[in-house]
Amino acid sequence: MQPILFVDRDGTLIEEPTDFQIDAFEKLRFVRGVIPALLKLRDAGYQFVIVSNQDGLGSEAYPRASFDGPHALMRQVFESQGIVFRDELIDCSLPADNSPNRKPGLGMMTALLQDRSIDWARSAMVGDRQTDLQFADNLKIRGFQLATAQFGGDWDWAGIAHALADAPRQSTVVRNTKETKVRVEVDLDRVAEPRIATGLAFFDHMLEQIGKHGGFDLRIRCEGDLHIDEHHTVEDTALALGQALREALGDKRGIGRYGFTLPMDECLASAALDFSGRPYLVFEGALRRERVGDLPTELVPHFFRSLCDAAGLNLHLKVQGENDHHQIEACFKALARALRQAIRREGAELPSTKGML
Repeated sequence: MQPILFVDRDGTLIEEPTDFQIDAFEKLRFVRGVIPALLKLRDAGYQFVIVSNQDGLGSEAYPRASFDGPHALMRQVFESQGIVFRDELIDCSLPADNSPNRKPGLGMMTALLQDRSIDWARSAMVGDRQTDLQFADNLKIRGFQLATAQFGGDWDWAGIAHALADAPRQSTVVRNTKETKVRVEVDLDRVAEPRIATGLAFFDHMLEQIGKHGGFDLRIRCEGDLHIDEHHTVEDTALALGQALREALGDKRGIGRYGFTLPMDECLASAALDFSGRPYLVFEGALRRERVGDLPTELVPHFFRSLCDAAGLNLHLKVQGENDHHQIEACFKALARALRQAIRREGAELPSTKGML
């Protein structure tokens, strides 16, 4: 079965000018990142089909000759890089014509809809406008809206290629209670700067260590009842993060599974962990201060315990040192480096004699 990536042209493959017509060679500009992304998707087995509305193409206001030259050059540049379009579906009607061929309509799709070799479950549509997403919805395939100044959108080409080609281990967990509203997003196969906002600055700094040193994309937002105290914010964030890690790991095939030791100035922290499905925490450490920044130190082991409970994680965490800031940060960094090893894919085998984790 063959997956198809349907792509809009203007604003998606090539940049769209302010007059919305690419009718001269000097207007031809390629969208940032499009060629590496299409090459990655090609290597992942995708074929490409252009689906484009060209308002009034062939009319006096938009002569065919003005379109053909830049379009042919665009195609030639893509072909020179090994990117070939299986088909080009271009509708020349105006919006007022209400043509069934005009995107988001599916009039131009008749032949493809009858092709039983297409893998519709993996196929997708990329465009820069809401009509592209409506087209995807009409086809019942995944839709991506590229981020542009004209029409908004949330995606870039690198992110789209990653989402489609890498089959990333992702999870989004939303946990809303009377005490907190937490949203955690993880992508275990993407490296990105962590984005953390919990209302507790030192806690944010510690959570950033997990994403940064864990080597995965981590986004956390929490609105908690800090006017009462910090407990619910820390606990519910840990529970949501643990659930997200458990969901993203899926059946855990191919993971490394185990631990790490890390020095930080006068401190030494060791994190031995196992995604065994049997939650258990052993925490050894003496924190002398009542608080570090805005984080009560009594909540540090409680965070790790809650994380273990939700993730199905067995964690032995040991730290020794003199400076409590250093000890706490060393714990989070050691956990992060242990996670980095444990979640890394090393093959396709399940690392267990039980047949499940």
